[in-house]
Amino acid sequence: MKGFRKPLLPVRQEAAIQKTLANLRAQRRNRFRILACIDGSEESFITVRKAARFGASDECDIIILYVRPIDQGLHSGGLQVRLARQNMMDAGFELPGVSHLRRALDMLKAEGLDVSDWERTTQNQNAWGDPAGDNKIEYRAPNGRSVVLKLKTAPDVAVGILDQYELGPYNLIIVGEPSRWRGELQSFFDSGVVQSIVTLAPCSVLVARRPNERMGFLISTDGSPRSLQTVRRAAVLAHVMGRDISLLSVAADEAGLPAAREAVTNAEALLKAMKIKALSTKVAVGEIVEKIVETGNAYGTIVVSDERRSRLQRLFKGSVATEVVRRASTSVLDVR
Repeated sequence: MKGFRKPLLPVRQEAAIQKTLANLRAQRRNRFRILACIDGSEESFITVRKAARFGASDECDIIILYVRPIDQGLHSGGLQVRLARQNMMDAGFELPGVSHLRRALDMLKAEGLDVSDWERTTQNQNAWGDPAGDNKIEYRAPNGRSVVLKLKTAPDVAVGILDQYELGPYNLIIVGEPSRWRGELQSFFDSGVVQSIVTLAPCSVLVARRPNERMGFLISTDGSPRSLQTVRRAAVLAHVMGRDISLLSVAADEAGLPAAREAVTNAEALLKAMKIKALSTKVAVGEIVEKIVETGNAYGTIVVSDERRSRLQRLFKGSVATEVVRRASTSVLDVR
């Protein structure tokens, strides 16, 4: 009997671990969770400021993520790696990305989110056979709110970000301005980090750009149920941030104007029911992406509804949402 019972112990441990993870995910679903991604470039830190402003509520948790390549600058084993595992922020050995996470924490403080007196816990996990693995520090307030600094190891930045989502879930991923954007056909073989995240992320994605950072939201609507859901979600974010909201609907031609007017009227009524006032409503005629970008560049954030199309579908049908992300010069929130 003893020989029979021994193999059951790891199974029970695995079941306990899975139960703990399930409970953790259930708790997280009751929070609004933002994943802000930085790469150390000056431009990428706008994601931290955006996270602080989008996540101003106590019901919001903020996770700052830096993805480092496998075994970057490390040597196997040794005291340095053990120190890094014990406390990546305090260890004398600097893992790549630690200084950027420290800076992100300082930026949150400057935005009014000071975690210095919150409870702090650290965690290390093996990842990809890398000596230092994944490391994180979580700061938790008495009211349950948390801020997490995550140093993640992955073979590719986009892979790391998408893997991190699976550990979530998250309501919003914030990434910086894309350094490159391929055509739909080219993106099958070679797409940049931001394009990959916009295309593949299961949750809403904000592509954060610096211009007009403090101005209002322009929410594009076509009157569909999916679009009205986008209006609802974006309006809550704008309201929490104290930003004005404008509504836009684009008709392909003059014949489509009545439907476009009805779309903004319905969206305005939805906001009114939510006790949120729209600053203005706009209707335009022309090519939809061109008109959204042309109007939206005067705002801090353009909001569009994602069509949830695969890469193959985007190749043949295109995507208004991803085209707006590519062509806009201001921040774009792609809601899904």
